[in-house]
Amino acid sequence: MPLTHQEISLRSVRRRDIRTLERLLVTDREWLRPWEASTPGIRYPLDVRFMVGSLIAQARNDSGLGLIIEYQGQIVGQINVAGIQRGSLSSATIGYWISKKVAGNNITPIAVALTIDYLFLEAKLHRVEIDIRPENTPSLRVVEKLGLREEGLKKRFIHIDGDWRDHRIFAITSEEISGSLLNRL
Repeated sequence: MPLTHQEISLRSVRRRDIRTLERLLVTDREWLRPWEASTPGIRYPLDVRFMVGSLIAQARNDSGLGLIIEYQGQIVGQINVAGIQRGSLSSATIGYWISKKVAGNNITPIAVALTIDYLFLEAKLHRVEIDIRPENTPSLRVVEKLGLREEGLKKRFIHIDGDWRDHRIFAITSEEISGSLLNRL
C-alpha cells in the first residue's frame, strides 16, 4: 500500500526499519522530546522493537497502522494511525513525527494528506482526528495548511515528556473533502 506524491512516499512499517528508526529517534531526541508520548513512571529509552511489533500487530487486526515517511528514498519520519474504529464510529486518530533535518519542507503536510486520503478512500473511514499540544507550533501549522477544523481542548489528555498535557483537537470528515486532501496544499 505504498502512497506517493512527488519525492514523498509512505509505506507500512517493517521489522527491518527498527535500526533506522532507533538511529533517527536518538539523533533527534531533544527535537522530539516535548511532543513524544511517555508512560507515567517510566523513563526513556523507547523500545523501538516493541513499538514496531505492536504497529505490525495492530495493522493485522485492523486497529492501527504504522507508516514510514520516506523522502528522496530515505526514512525521515513516521505516521501512526491509532484507534481505528469501524461500524457506527468509523474513525481513527493520527500522530506523527518528522526528523529535524527535513522539517519545514512541507513533507509532513503531504504525508498527513496522503494518509487521510487513504483512510477515507481506501479504508472507508468517516472521521480522522489529530490531537496537538498547544505549544507545538509546527504541528499546528500542518492542520492549518490542511484545513482541519478545531473541535476544542482536552485537558491533561496525553502523558508527554513526563507530565499530563493538554491537547487541541482537530478533525476532518470525508464529507469535508472534495477529491484529495492534497488539493489543499
